[in-house]
Amino acid sequence: MLSSEGPSGNRTLASKALRKAGLIDEDARMRDVSDRPGGRKGHPKSLIHKTRTSHRPRAIDAVMGKDQPGSSNRSPMISARFSAGSSGQGIAIRGASKATAAGRLRRNAISVNGDNSTRGPKIIELWREFVNSRWNPETRFLNLERMVEDDFIAKNRMTPPGAPGSSAKEAGVIFKIAGQLKPEIQTLSLANNAISNGAVLSMLSHYLPRLANLSLEGNSLTVWKDLDYIAGRRGKLEHLRELILKGNPIRELEYQNNRVEKFKSEIARRFPSLEILDQEAIVKIAFDTPLASTSAAGQKPRGATSFPAEMMPSFVTGVDGNLISNFLMRFFPLYDNQRSALIDAYHPQATFSFSANTTIPARARIEGYHTSKDMPNQKKLEWAPWLTGGNGGSRNLSRMGGSADKMEKSLHVGGEEAVKAMANLPSTRHDVAGSPEKFCVDAWPVSHGDGTALFMAIHGQFTELPAEGIRSFDRSFILAPAPEGSRAKLSGWDVMILSDQLNVRAYSSHTAWQPGPMRVQAGMPLSSVNPTPSTILLNPAALAQLQQALASIPEPQRSLVQQVCQQTGLNVQYAIQCLEGNGWDLGRAIANFDQVKATLAQDAFL
Repeated sequence: MLSSEGPSGNRTLASKALRKAGLIDEDARMRDVSDRPGGRKGHPKSLIHKTRTSHRPRAIDAVMGKDQPGSSNRSPMISARFSAGSSGQGIAIRGASKATAAGRLRRNAISVNGDNSTRGPKIIELWREFVNSRWNPETRFLNLERMVEDDFIAKNRMTPPGAPGSSAKEAGVIFKIAGQLKPEIQTLSLANNAISNGAVLSMLSHYLPRLANLSLEGNSLTVWKDLDYIAGRRGKLEHLRELILKGNPIRELEYQNNRVEKFKSEIARRFPSLEILDQEAIVKIAFDTPLASTSAAGQKPRGATSFPAEMMPSFVTGVDGNLISNFLMRFFPLYDNQRSALIDAYHPQATFSFSANTTIPARARIEGYHTSKDMPNQKKLEWAPWLTGGNGGSRNLSRMGGSADKMEKSLHVGGEEAVKAMANLPSTRHDVAGSPEKFCVDAWPVSHGDGTALFMAIHGQFTELPAEGIRSFDRSFILAPAPEGSRAKLSGWDVMILSDQLNVRAYSSHTAWQPGPMRVQAGMPLSSVNPTPSTILLNPAALAQLQQALASIPEPQRSLVQQVCQQTGLNVQYAIQCLEGNGWDLGRAIANFDQVKATLAQDAFL
């Protein structure tokens, strides 16, 4: 008997009970929640309208009070619930199984301390009113300091950047409004707003790209990433002239740990146009034409065309020049033709690494070396062998992403490992016996353990084979005297290599290290800048003689003597006499030389 009472049986029993109680008519059938118009059990769509309009009064309607004209189909309780929190407005909740006391209101795009009763347009107008109250068009200064303490902010329960619960959205609205002010904003202060995340500033450069002065004093910026949101690269705040960061942990910690210069260097690298940092001038390359201090539209900032100091010739001191010449004249031919033979030149614990810098230098791009028809082989060069070769790849630490495994594999310890790595690099040809001006060599003694070693830096160029294209390179060695009985000494090396670092670069002409003014980027030709004293090019023998004679002269006299020798061709003895006779004034000494040079004997010159 129980098996016959399925869902349809239960429905029949319920219907009979309701009919007996007079609550439903004889011909009405009981419907469940699944009986929806158009559904699987519902009435055909064509009958829906007819059923609703021709439905006759039922006993249940009389009980529920729905038999009156204009009565609602909802129960009084449900009607009361909806009307209680709707403020007279009907709210449709589609798909909801239960009604809430107040329903759900659409959340505003911008809230005011969690109060959603203020719509987005209203809060934007409040921010506009606040920004206008802080704007001084005469000085083009927008003062947004201590916003959380402002009475207008508190009265309207607004959430300024840096306040608890704030986000980059509020800051974005403020910066957008600020970007619409006229005349264009030149100075903006966001001091003392407890800003601890640089993301709050992410839209600043978008809406105020030509901002000249910015104060972030007294905030809580702690890491360099916070400043990268506005750093003057890739179109961000390229015209920023002054920046104040006092009172931020990112600055104060560097000052407390005696890393002031590092801090200034990091800031200058991120903001190349910056001239004043924390109310102190930044020491930087001198500009041939002063950079305008305003951010006038359409004005193109001028770039530096030359260094304030001249490029000097090769600097070799404290060591016999022949020792260096002998090493280089033997090392590079073996590197080009028989790299395996270099194994004896390396100390058993020597280190070797190489890196590839694929960026084309500004000077090379200006001159068009890599696109010139006169240098067609430059287009045949590929970076892949330098980036991935050498049994570990390029050791460019700035691009390795902190990979300890990569750092370890790209550092080769011992002569055998160094030679293996070099053998896996592209073939080269260094013209060390050719034009000496294509190479620049600097060397001086350095401390090493309990003794002394020699640091040597070589800048030059080589031809990569088989492409026959030219690349530039920098190579740094630390050399030590080869002990008697060592493999290096037995193989004829006077010194052995303790460290060898090779940096391969895209080609730029050797004019980069020619004595005289240095061109650093596009701009006026060097011939149009202020004239500088000429520098005499010395042959290698005379240069070696000069360096040997200068080694015994203390600084700062040594630098003055060297400049006189290079500008006049005088030997060290006569250069010293010239300086002594003119009170060690370089300008007076050169002028005096020009007056008497015709009377000097030949032995006065190098």
